[in-house]
Amino acid sequence: MSVIFESRIKCNRVGEVYIELKDLVDGRVEVCDDVEDYAKKIEKLGEDYGGHIDEVRWFVDDDVPPQEMDKIRMDMAKYQEELNKWF
Repeated sequence: MSVIFESRIKCNRVGEVYIELKDLVDGRVEVCDDVEDYAKKIEKLGEDYGGHIDEVRWFVDDDVPPQEMDKIRMDMAKYQEELNKWF
């Protein structure tokens, strides 16, 4: 069984950006307010599979402003940099 998550960057009705995280194995969905929240929730979901995640598929809704995408990319890069310090 492959463990696959779907991460979709979305905007709510008032234009705030969030990440919807979906476990494609069992259909669970988590709403993440920011990259830090996303990191915690994907780790928690991954624990159910012994920490092993085969794939994360990323999608972006059409109404997400480019500047918000840039912010998420920068936040993800910072998070990845922090992880690299540990591994």
